[in-house]
Amino acid sequence: MQKIVKNYIETILEKEIVLEKPKDNSLGHFATPIAFSLAKEFRKSPMIIADELAAKFQDDEMFEKVEAVKGFLNFKLSNSFLEKLSKEALLKKENYAKSDEKKESILLEYVSANPTGPLHIGHARGAVLGDAIARVGRHLGFDITTEYYVNDAGAQMDMLGLSVSLAGRDFVLKEDVEYPEKYYRGDYLVDIAQKIFDEYGKEIFYDESRFREMAEIAKNDVLKIIVKDLKDTGIEFDNFVSEASLYDAWLKTKEVLLKNGSLYEKEEKLFLKSTLHGDDSDRVVVRENGIPTYLAGDIIYHKDKFDRGFDHYINIWGADHHGYIKRVHAAIEFLGEDSKKLEILLSQMVQLLKGGEPYKMSKRAGNVILMSDIVEEIGPDALRFVFLTKKSDTHLEFDLDMLKNQDSSNPIFYINYAYARINQVFKKAEKEFSDVLDISYDGLNDEALNLVYESLLLPSVLDEAFTKRDMQKITDYLYSLASSIHRFYNQYKIVGSKEEDKYLKVLSLSALSIKVALNILGIKEKKVM
Repeated sequence: MQKIVKNYIETILEKEIVLEKPKDNSLGHFATPIAFSLAKEFRKSPMIIADELAAKFQDDEMFEKVEAVKGFLNFKLSNSFLEKLSKEALLKKENYAKSDEKKESILLEYVSANPTGPLHIGHARGAVLGDAIARVGRHLGFDITTEYYVNDAGAQMDMLGLSVSLAGRDFVLKEDVEYPEKYYRGDYLVDIAQKIFDEYGKEIFYDESRFREMAEIAKNDVLKIIVKDLKDTGIEFDNFVSEASLYDAWLKTKEVLLKNGSLYEKEEKLFLKSTLHGDDSDRVVVRENGIPTYLAGDIIYHKDKFDRGFDHYINIWGADHHGYIKRVHAAIEFLGEDSKKLEILLSQMVQLLKGGEPYKMSKRAGNVILMSDIVEEIGPDALRFVFLTKKSDTHLEFDLDMLKNQDSSNPIFYINYAYARINQVFKKAEKEFSDVLDISYDGLNDEALNLVYESLLLPSVLDEAFTKRDMQKITDYLYSLASSIHRFYNQYKIVGSKEEDKYLKVLSLSALSIKVALNILGIKEKKVM
């Protein structure tokens, strides 16, 4: 709606404008400060210019009223225009706000947690964010491929093999084990160790030459756990890319970097000249022993990404990777690619409370809070919604008990209750949404029209949320729309009133906006509460 109105106004005025939504609906549905930017060109007061521009919209079918207010040009949409957009939306059903325009291709990489243990609650935030961005983008016409980068090379795999050995000797063979300072722990390792013992016997736990073999078995089992936990939360990936599988391409990648003059040798190490692109220091890509570093793996991976020819690339990383951004951007430039095509989003930490107290970590899980435990306690819908109520680069704290409340303090309950209320009103009226599709908005009061207007804002909300990578705009919109629905329901008699069919049509549009927005976020709407 906002895009349609903006394009139309620009056609009439023959000027590009900024179109805003006034906080006070009594001023109109939209406003533009165009007169202020024209004052110098026209050598007139913005107030005079605004009056002259308003006259261009006399008797316009799109607007009920266009007036100049203190230099601003305010637009109030006509009932007939709102009715036209409403019918179009209702006919599209679940395709409402969906774009048929083919837009750029995007490779979206997220989660990419080490395959050394189940996902914890910190991983879950990036997972939900990435999935939401993918869903919204696809709805808007973007060709998005999702990818999980499996970090199955390097020191963490050595530690995984050692940890399986320790779990096997301690819990399967019942030995007294002296644990090192660093190792992975958790019941999942005991299960893996038992499986390995059943197939290979106990000798494997003592043979260091076979630790990598155990690590590979463990990695595959952990990945199955990760995939299941993600699927239980409604998240599935198009691709899984193994870091270990990419190292065969290191020599070829190194040749490209050497040719571009981006590498040098010092103290038997090979360095990337990342300071040339704003990094704090040059970074090691090959150690003294000739083994490539984690950064080398990332360079190979990003070369592989860019070789696949997407228009744009998005990585979602944990906030602890902030210092890693410049070195990766530097590597992309040295590979002869445009680093501006790579967008990196950071996902901040999550703090869980229960009854106002810090949530207790699970010793069973190795002293972390498992994503699966939280999903089991509050359900995937509540988890997804609450993780999207704040921008990903800000800290998030929430209380699990709040998400069990049956009132407005629980946002997902409050929104679903608005949707369920509308369905119950239709049930009471013994009508379907399709029964009121052709009802006219003539004579509707301002409160009902404002609800129509708010429901029709969904396309612009989705567009802004995706453009700014800020899913909070959608959750905020849903809560605001639910509030307007509850307020309207409490203020007006609907079933049995003279305006019954008109009100029902208004509510059917609001229900559609809630359903579509929730579904895009990966949340199923509830018809009955």
